This record gives sequence, C-alpha cells and structure tokens, in this order.
Amino acid sequence: MIDSVTLSVVIPLYNEEESIALLYERLTQALDLYGRSYELIIVDDGSTDGSFLRLRHLAQVDSRLRVVRFRRNFGQTAAFAAGFDHARGEIIVTMDADLQNDPRDIPVLVEQIEAGYDIVSGWRKERQDRFLDRKLPSVLANLLISNVTDVRLHDYGCSLKAYRRDILKEVRLYGELHRFIPALASQVGGTVTEVPVTHHARRFGRSKYGLSRTVRVILDLITVWFLGSYGTRPLHVFGTLGFIAAGAGTLTGLYLTFVKLGLG
Repeated sequence: MIDSVTLSVVIPLYNEEESIALLYERLTQALDLYGRSYELIIVDDGSTDGSFLRLRHLAQVDSRLRVVRFRRNFGQTAAFAAGFDHARGEIIVTMDADLQNDPRDIPVLVEQIEAGYDIVSGWRKERQDRFLDRKLPSVLANLLISNVTDVRLHDYGCSLKAYRRDILKEVRLYGELHRFIPALASQVGGTVTEVPVTHHARRFGRSKYGLSRTVRVILDLITVWFLGSYGTRPLHVFGTLGFIAAGAGTLTGLYLTFVKLGLG
C-alpha cells in the first residue's frame, strides 16, 4: 500500500471490459515515465459485463490501483464523487475509461496546476467524434454554459481535467453536475484555465451517452445558475415570487369581491 501520493487519477467506468487492459497499460506507462508518485482509482459504476473481474485482477497485482464498485449504475457524477472521496493525492486528475483521453497529457495539466491554477480543463481541439450528434451539440452546449456561468471554456464535456484537492472540498456534487465543476469552483473563488489535449477515436464499444442527456444538461445548468446567483440569498427569488403570488391573489380577490358586491 502506498503511504502518500502526489497524484490521484480518478476514472469512472461502465461496461468497458475490452478497454481495461490497454487503459491500464497506457496509464502506467505514461505515469511511470512522468516520475511522480501516483494512485489509480477506478470506479466501476455498476458494470454488467466482466469489467469488475478484470479490475480486481489488476488491483491484486498492483497496489497503486484501487477499485471502487457500485452495486448498480448511479452515473458519472456519483462515480466521480466517490473517486474524490477515496483520493489521497494533492492533485486529482479525472479522465474517461474509453481510451479517447490520452494519459500522456496528464503532465501538461499538472504543470498548469503547479503554475497556480485550481482547475485545468482539457480541450479536445481536434475531437474525433461524429459531427451531427456529438460535436455540434457540444459546441452549442459549451457556448450556452460559458455565457450563463461566465466561465468560458471550449469543452466543458471533456473528462480529462486536473484539480487541486482543496478546491474539490468546496464543491458539492449531485445530479449530473460533474461537467460543471469548473463553474461551481469559480463560484467559491477557484481559478480555471484550459489546455488543448489529444483526443482519440473510440476503439471499443460505443458511447454510453447521446442526445438524450441534452435536457438533463439544460436542467443542471439552471441549477448551477441559481446556485451562483442566489445560493446565499434564496429569499431574493422565493420572496419575490411570494410577493408576486400574494399580489396576484389580492388583486383577484378584490376583483371577485367587486363583481359579487358591485354587479350582484
């Protein structure tokens, strides 16, 4: 067991048994070459294939790998949150398990953390995905999120990010808010930047996410906006709505009274 580590790499995983061996190989090669002490925390988000068995075998031969297993699929946000809870490194890096993120980009992100930023977000500048149902919705969503949160990033959806451990303690995750961590961290004073990262085409299987999550993203964006604008003064919203409702009710009551008494 490793007593202390500099870097924790947190990876949520769901039904990626074909990718696991190559993912582990790429991670350990890149991080061994980097030369920092590290741990790998892979969160099995209720996989129904052979993912957990493969992960357990790797963890038995490498103490740097720790596996967290969910009994059912709870989603990426819950998986990231569990990984953060188990992480011991002062710098936490997140990435996907589908081999589309490149572990060799991790030192580039960490360099910006050590330069003083609290969060460094990857930007898949040359994204290797289909245009109509993946890239176009992403471009539109990033424009919307950047304008609403005023934290301007090209690629909120890129899982390859680096965080200071301390800033994550200030961010509460629920729903599907993991993609909004830069905006949430900014609300508590965190500094954010982004760097271009490599993006590979998916090698095995297919994406677990599609256009169906667009509505959830919009609802989560409303939540982030509300937390940023009124999180410490909710009565400014609910009090105003209450006064409007009370005023409307009073006017309606006066009108009905007039109709009843004045017009018979």
